[in-house]
Amino acid sequence: MAQALGSCPTIGEIIVKTPVRVVLGAFAAGASLLALTACGGSTEAGAQADSGKTVSITHAQGTTEVPVNPETVYTFDLGVLDSMTALGLEADGVPETKYPESLAKYNDAAVAKIGSMKEPDFEAISNGNPDLIIITGRAASSYGELSKIAPTIDLSVDIKKPLDSFKEQAGKLGQIFDVETKVDEQLAAIDTKIADAKAKSANAGKGLIIMTSGGELTAYGAGSRFGLIHDVLGVSTVADIKSEGAHGESISFEFLKTNNPDTLYVVDRDSAMGTSGDAAKAVLDNELVASTNAAKNNKIVNLDSNAWYMVGYGLNNTEKMIDEVAAGL
Repeated sequence: MAQALGSCPTIGEIIVKTPVRVVLGAFAAGASLLALTACGGSTEAGAQADSGKTVSITHAQGTTEVPVNPETVYTFDLGVLDSMTALGLEADGVPETKYPESLAKYNDAAVAKIGSMKEPDFEAISNGNPDLIIITGRAASSYGELSKIAPTIDLSVDIKKPLDSFKEQAGKLGQIFDVETKVDEQLAAIDTKIADAKAKSANAGKGLIIMTSGGELTAYGAGSRFGLIHDVLGVSTVADIKSEGAHGESISFEFLKTNNPDTLYVVDRDSAMGTSGDAAKAVLDNELVASTNAAKNNKIVNLDSNAWYMVGYGLNNTEKMIDEVAAGL
């Protein structure tokens, strides 16, 4: 918080307010330094972390100086939140949404809510005085306004190069929170899972990814938001699917019969949004779907819709997604 001129706090007051993340050995010195800084003039809102160190983070919308080990962190992305959880970190502000079991603690009303996943509550964010705000695609258009409140970085994963982009994202989190070794260990585990899945996919035939929503079908192929299956894990595509950004290609049940996938990967959007418990099963219960190799060979893989649609790339969740695909090969 900004400290007004002429209201210099005592060292005792500073010690009380010093963030708990300061290491004990540097506690008294850090408090004294903060006291001297406060006496010298006002500080910016969203003050730097305990050590005063910053790291320069290049992201999807520029380069931003970010405090190392920021005390108060807001994020709009569930994949980033998943990675933070994997690294033993917690966010202080999150969007209002229905959180999956893996992130269930953020359903607690005691956790600050900072708007929806697409529409930030700028007043609530400003009042919370965060040290760092992390966004991705859903909130990307608000980057400019959020940057006026606190250092903001856009860690969107590039779906055209998902694995490399995700690893870069995780590496930046490692830099910011000084946990690079932990990140490297988890990425190594993910690489092992990828290699195992690719070995299975080589002889698994051709696959098709579809999302069901309101009784309609949308297909996703290589280079799409769900392209992990094709681009990273090596499952062959059954057809050339047109996709742009987060959107796939609208298809019919006749498309399924004509292209006849050996494996059908299903994301139930209605279930992810909490509007229906098992809508995809009912939608796909027809003769056209039953005629496919996928149905005949029991290769319709119902993916965890929260993991694939809501969370996406995170250090814990990416392992889960890989495991689901591997289990269906």
